[in-house]
Amino acid sequence: MLLFCSVAITVAAQDSTLLLLRQTIPLPGVEGRVDHLDVDISGKRLFVCALGNNTVEVIDLNKGERVHTISGLGAPQGVAFVPELNRLLVANDKGGVCNIYDADSFQLIGKVDFADDADNVRYDSASKRIYVGFGSGGIGIINAVDGKQVGSIKLAAHPEAFELERQGHRIFVNVPNARLVAAVDRDKGEVIATWKTDGAFGNFPMALDEANHRLFVGCRLPSKLVVLDTESGKPVTSVGISGDSDDIFYDSKRHRVYVICGAGKIDIVDQTDANTYKALTKISTADGARSGLFMPERDALFVAVPHRGSQPAEIRRYQIE
Repeated sequence: MLLFCSVAITVAAQDSTLLLLRQTIPLPGVEGRVDHLDVDISGKRLFVCALGNNTVEVIDLNKGERVHTISGLGAPQGVAFVPELNRLLVANDKGGVCNIYDADSFQLIGKVDFADDADNVRYDSASKRIYVGFGSGGIGIINAVDGKQVGSIKLAAHPEAFELERQGHRIFVNVPNARLVAAVDRDKGEVIATWKTDGAFGNFPMALDEANHRLFVGCRLPSKLVVLDTESGKPVTSVGISGDSDDIFYDSKRHRVYVICGAGKIDIVDQTDANTYKALTKISTADGARSGLFMPERDALFVAVPHRGSQPAEIRRYQIE
């Protein structure tokens, strides 16, 4: 029995070092909920949607400090950096406008009006198209070169997180109010299949392991990570996770899934193979810290922490071991 306990303690100690907090970047004056992030890899800048503050905060990763604030926004939820064009797109909940900025001067150079609740943003570098979830059920399509809307895809309800295939032509979309995941043919611009999430609901975050045809869906009711087969649409398995998940990232180098949860935890799930998953550990963060960004180029996971009580708003950088 003593030997068993010793081994268990050793394993727990090893698990706790899978993510090590290496840096905190303060965001003084930022109030309210913090939503999604994106990164300029070559310019070493992080863009943070401070939704409750009506701003986007620009962080210099070399200096480890905020260097600019885009203000006057309407509850910004999604952000995407387009490196080839050096443009920044910011999707706003209030008014549904997606603003387009020059990413050096941060001057507004265009906007697309989706009327209501512009949310997650994804950039497809192959087609030079930007996809924006919006309203009561749509994904808008923007030509990145001229900043004009070129189409939209109708969904059953408001889209939350979605992922683009890089080797295919599908988009996988969480549609929590319809209690389903939609598979979209982005060439045809229409839904081609709808999938269930193994009896779990509140499916907000999502990540894709395209090589193994696996889709990771974070559900809040109950709190679990559901793994779907993107060939059949059927559930493969599920793993219990912490509450209020809002961002998920797949680490293809280590075959791990990182789930950022507003309950104040980062859940790490190990992928033994395409069909086998186990919870490795939970890393404590802060209450309400439920969004972030995985940067494989730096082996880093950034987590956005909102101001709550004595806890100031900040960005935390965890090094992945």
